[in-house]
Amino acid sequence: MPQSLRRWFVVHFFADLLFAAPLFVAPGPFLAALGWKCVDPVATRLVAAALFGIGIQSWLGRNEAALTFKAMLNLKIIWSSTATLGLAVSLFQGAPPLTWGFLAIFGGFCGVWSYYRIRLNAA
Repeated sequence: MPQSLRRWFVVHFFADLLFAAPLFVAPGPFLAALGWKCVDPVATRLVAAALFGIGIQSWLGRNEAALTFKAMLNLKIIWSSTATLGLAVSLFQGAPPLTWGFLAIFGGFCGVWSYYRIRLNAA
């Protein structure tokens, strides 16, 4: 496994926890500060749970074998690509401007995960 991919898994762990914790503990105030006017705390906490799960598994699996990385990359690609699509659709439906930032983050991670998945397939 490339050391750079292992590092990306650690970066992903910290990024996910950075957003998951406030989304889980205080979804309304956190999202209101980011420009959201209407917040569903149940849906927000489900997103936080997904971020916790994927992020923590990134940390736990950072030193695993190739098969584990491939499976995690598949999950990360599915999660980040559908999140990117969902954010893009939401922007066209009037989502707050900061949604562009989330779109960039998820899109960027999707690009990273896709690059490494293609690289692993070629190896």
